[in-house]
Amino acid sequence: MYNAAGQLNKDQLVQRFAPLVRRIACHLMARLPASVHIDDLVQNGMLGLLDALGRFEAGVGAQFEAYAAQRVRGAMLDGLRENDWLPRSLRRNCRRIEAAIAQLEQASGRVPTESELADSLGMTLADYQEMLQEVRGHQLVYIEDVVAERGEDYLEGHLADDSADPAQLVADADLRRRLVQAIGSLPEREQLMMALYYEQDLNLREIGEVMGVSESRVCQLHSQAVLRLRSRLFGDGTRNARARLERHG
Repeated sequence: MYNAAGQLNKDQLVQRFAPLVRRIACHLMARLPASVHIDDLVQNGMLGLLDALGRFEAGVGAQFEAYAAQRVRGAMLDGLRENDWLPRSLRRNCRRIEAAIAQLEQASGRVPTESELADSLGMTLADYQEMLQEVRGHQLVYIEDVVAERGEDYLEGHLADDSADPAQLVADADLRRRLVQAIGSLPEREQLMMALYYEQDLNLREIGEVMGVSESRVCQLHSQAVLRLRSRLFGDGTRNARARLERHG
């Protein structure tokens, strides 16, 4: 991986880590509408890889791969945000679902079912599930996206950093805590789906096989789970948390 001058050969490194870029792009595509092209994600991801190669100074082992994955993913998300990839009509639908979830939870004191949400929105269950399919992609607003460019150990790494803003650290730690609680409040089936996708790194087809449902149904469950989380996180009037998340989503 080094040239005759003892310097890292970036061309070889790009070839070596190109499969990592495509793997991350494929994983993100599962959460994006059909209007997004994987080649665009890969192109932005390659820019992130080049940026990682230029910034990283401790070799190219496993530690670099973890760092590069963060930079690649961050570059892909930046590209999506710059292109305003989610149409306004879908954003409105997302807000309608979130509002319905919050209303029903407040009224009944429990997590509403899909049928109850469909009734609340004045549509059939089939139409509601189709809407869930269409709004996929709003789920990029996640704690992993908030820390994507800072690293998974952002909070831990800044606890001993005298330059870190204590108020920001407390706010981020509180956001993590509330997100964990919100995930624990999801219906069991949606919790399983989230664990398979985010912890086991399975794709939608593989999750469908495990859960005995279609790939499109997994997509619907994922969209609904994320909207439940957004409603729980944002429904309590925590404007600062919402602003921080939406700057990254």
